[in-house]
Amino acid sequence: MDYAELASGRIRELSIQEILDVKGESLGLEVLTPEVSLDRIARDPDVSSPGLALAGFQGRVTEGRMWVFGQTEMEYVASLSEEQARDRLEMLFAYDVPAIFVSKGQEVPEFFLEVAGRHGIPVLCSQQTTKDFYRRIKPYLEATLAPTTNLHGSLADVYGVGLLFVGESGVGKSECVLDLVERGHRLVADDLVLVSRRGNDILIGRGHDLQRHHMEIRGVGIIDIPSLFGVRSVRQQKRIEVVVHLELWDQDRNYSRTGLEEDEEQVLGVKIPRVTVPLNPGKNITVISEVVAMNHLLKYSGVDSAHNFDQALKNRMQPIREYLQEDYE
Repeated sequence: MDYAELASGRIRELSIQEILDVKGESLGLEVLTPEVSLDRIARDPDVSSPGLALAGFQGRVTEGRMWVFGQTEMEYVASLSEEQARDRLEMLFAYDVPAIFVSKGQEVPEFFLEVAGRHGIPVLCSQQTTKDFYRRIKPYLEATLAPTTNLHGSLADVYGVGLLFVGESGVGKSECVLDLVERGHRLVADDLVLVSRRGNDILIGRGHDLQRHHMEIRGVGIIDIPSLFGVRSVRQQKRIEVVVHLELWDQDRNYSRTGLEEDEEQVLGVKIPRVTVPLNPGKNITVISEVVAMNHLLKYSGVDSAHNFDQALKNRMQPIREYLQEDYE
């Protein structure tokens, strides 16, 4: 597998019209600038108030971000003369602002709408309080606009740990996950895994909507996992926590024997541990996968078996080292 694929990703985008269609009812949105197109595109999942930029300091203005004018911002605009307010808004709206939301159903001055309309920025009013508006729209934007990528592999939930099995085509990824399902674990996605990044360090994997937890088993064909093993054998999405790289045994390669050498893989800029498992006849890859998951849980709880064993050996050898260092005969 070309691991450069793991680091690639796509920046998603969302039109203001789509936001209105999906969240218009729950946010109580009303378009105040009907003459302005709602086809403007938002790519930044963050939404914030203009802050000090409204007061004239524009050194930290972020392009492409949607703004929320709460009661504080609107009262500040009202405290200015119309000429001062126009000047401030002209400077603000010259930036790339996909849309402006006004919370709490506040009345918006005509000159505010006029300046926004001249810059082609739609203004929408929400009946929600500023706090509730942020609470409702941020999870939606973060989920919809999260960076995404598609990976060739199989994702399974093993003891609550998301294991992403990758490797060359035909190496046995699907067969391994099928055996895990038979042992009571859960399938998330097979062959095609859709990955999105949430926040700074969380990767969520899921299957394609049309695939619906079907698997291709060579020699057998397409099988329906929930029909064969029940609805408890699958889940819709799972956090990816360990990459398990399956490859055929290469006698010329040095594989990790102690686990002290920790390997990592980057997916969408997020580092996650990688375990390389060489395959040869007779190896029980299913049990090994369960051990990988349990060992990850141990490390997460603060128990690193390899490092603890290594430290115990060093402690046992320390008196011998001191004796030899102090032997001057």
